[in-house]
Amino acid sequence: MSIRLTALAAALMLAGSVHAADPIKVGFVSTLSGPGAGLGVDIRDGFNLGMQHLGGKLGGLPAEVLIADDQQNPDIAKQATDRFLKRDKVDFMTGIVFSNIMLAVGPAVFQNQTFYISANAGPSQYAGAQCNPFFFNVAWQNDNLHEAVGKVVQDKGFKNVMIVTPNYPGGKDAVSGFKRFYKGKTEEMYTKLGQLDYAAELAQIRAAKPDALFFFLPGGMGINFVKQFVAAGLSRDTQLFAPGFSADEDVIKAVGEPMMGMFNSSHWAHDMDNAENKRFVADFQKAYGRLPSLYASQGYDAALMMDAAVRDVKGNVADKKALQKALEAKRFKSVRGEFKFNSNHYPVQNYYLRAIGKDAQGRVTNKTMGTIFTNHADAYVAQCKMK
Repeated sequence: MSIRLTALAAALMLAGSVHAADPIKVGFVSTLSGPGAGLGVDIRDGFNLGMQHLGGKLGGLPAEVLIADDQQNPDIAKQATDRFLKRDKVDFMTGIVFSNIMLAVGPAVFQNQTFYISANAGPSQYAGAQCNPFFFNVAWQNDNLHEAVGKVVQDKGFKNVMIVTPNYPGGKDAVSGFKRFYKGKTEEMYTKLGQLDYAAELAQIRAAKPDALFFFLPGGMGINFVKQFVAAGLSRDTQLFAPGFSADEDVIKAVGEPMMGMFNSSHWAHDMDNAENKRFVADFQKAYGRLPSLYASQGYDAALMMDAAVRDVKGNVADKKALQKALEAKRFKSVRGEFKFNSNHYPVQNYYLRAIGKDAQGRVTNKTMGTIFTNHADAYVAQCKMK
């Protein structure tokens, strides 16, 4: 009898040690090919740098990051998500860039009661009536950066503004956000998502003669648009404005000097003066040979957020209620400085004005000019009845 008990005890101890060694699994689905690839690559590289800083662990436990390319296709994203949820049984999901893809995969993630930590996509639906306890956005609500630009353009006194944006949920949120704070005359132009040739649009802009142009064209779309806009000579008479994700370091690196003089908004900048950001920027440049973009900063913060929450629940990620409370508590230091989560799990944070010019090293890059909004919340939180 004693031998059997000893064997049973040993088996239980072995089972316990195997369970303790189970890694925290993260399903990372993002756009890693095609015109939007630069955005997903930056989120991935920022997330991976965060994991390096954490020693490859989350909350002190071994971690496994499973990566899939959604090819900017909702169906492919759904297939990868289903695989991660059902076969790999991931504890967290993250990585998606585009809101139409986030809206496509969200229902499966939420039904599975898996926490999604968005490092970018912030659709208005998930901020408002469709908010969900399993969705957290560590970046922004889609409208926010556009709202900040709208306020700047309004304050600068521009009277006639052309808006250029893709025809998809994120693009429509952009127009809503901009017009929430800009009250002058606007003309809206919707392009195809992924479009790279803007000859027809540029002809319309030339005919309309706006005194300012606000564009939201992520990734390769924005790169091509700015190059073609400047080459057409339109920048001589029309001031360009953009949200930070259409005027960040990935776009600047590809376009160069034609970006100079453009204003944009952001919740983060590589010149922010805090210890966490200085370390992040220096180590990102060392690891990848380029300045990080705001996408990279969000990927990095997503990793730190998961780490803090897993540590808070002492590795018991099966306790969903405790894990939700730990995520809401935000016990990590963001590279953007202080922010908090609102009741809809979207950030309440500052937004800044940046201008593109040359720094002391002669690099064309963003420089922070001042604060546009302080502790700014999204416009949809009142519609959120979190269950």
